[in-house]
Amino acid sequence: MAKAKIGLALGGGAARGWAHIGVLKALAEAGIKPDIIAGTSIGAVVGACHAAGHLDELEDFARELTRRRIFGYLDFNFAGTALINGQKLCDRLERQLGDQHIEELVPRFTAVATELGSGHEIWLSRGRLADAVRASYALPGIFRPVKINGRWLIDGALVNPVPVSVCRAFGARIVVAVTLSSDSVNRGSVIHDQEVLAELSVPPEEAKLPGKNGRAAIHLLHRQIFGKSDGAPGISAVMMDAINITQDRIARSRLAGDPPDVTISPKVGGIGLFDFHRAGEAMEQGAKAAERQIDELRALVGGLVA
Repeated sequence: MAKAKIGLALGGGAARGWAHIGVLKALAEAGIKPDIIAGTSIGAVVGACHAAGHLDELEDFARELTRRRIFGYLDFNFAGTALINGQKLCDRLERQLGDQHIEELVPRFTAVATELGSGHEIWLSRGRLADAVRASYALPGIFRPVKINGRWLIDGALVNPVPVSVCRAFGARIVVAVTLSSDSVNRGSVIHDQEVLAELSVPPEEAKLPGKNGRAAIHLLHRQIFGKSDGAPGISAVMMDAINITQDRIARSRLAGDPPDVTISPKVGGIGLFDFHRAGEAMEQGAKAAERQIDELRALVGGLVA
């Protein structure tokens, strides 16, 4: 198997991306090791930790997350270019990846980001690993853009949600794509002649931000981020879902033009984009999806080796 270059394209999908951990572990158990990993957004986070030898630590971190702990990592930034400053997550990433550089990694790794203004697709294949990962997951409006080599970079899912093309460019003969939105079957359809029956949501008086009650302010902020009990989405849910819809349509178009050899599609459509506390469920679905494709992948690899 070592003679056949295998590329693994890990797509974006926010909290659903914990499924990538299950995929990587299932492939490793089957003796299939990628030579090239390209990741976008959460795919870059998981791919980087795997390439750097820290996948087990990332899994432990993900499994320990609760809603309260997630909220604790969100250092809000009301005066800058994004809702979340991201320094707490950055510090955690720095502790995990240290000062490792991408060009030192085996397997070869590349993170995909988007340049603000120009919209260029940027392949980060050299330099500090932690900086490349931060740029790749910098969701616009939620995390601050990251400046690398004079370019302001944001989430790569805006231009290349599942980076199959990156794997091929770096010499992969077999490309495995992990997509996280394939079971969102209704996305992209058109609904005709829908009657307009708008529901205006008026916040109750007690939901207004109090002047001095810090605990109530925290609770209100929590609802704005995670959503309200009546099902109304919070700020982050609206922004992340809008980005997800966009990247899903881009992914369909790009994968149609440059299809992978094998597609792994974890059934994670029921996991919300901000449900990072559901890591165990996502990983289980990732492992199951990978196991279903093992025989096909082995046949492809065996054919190249022969």
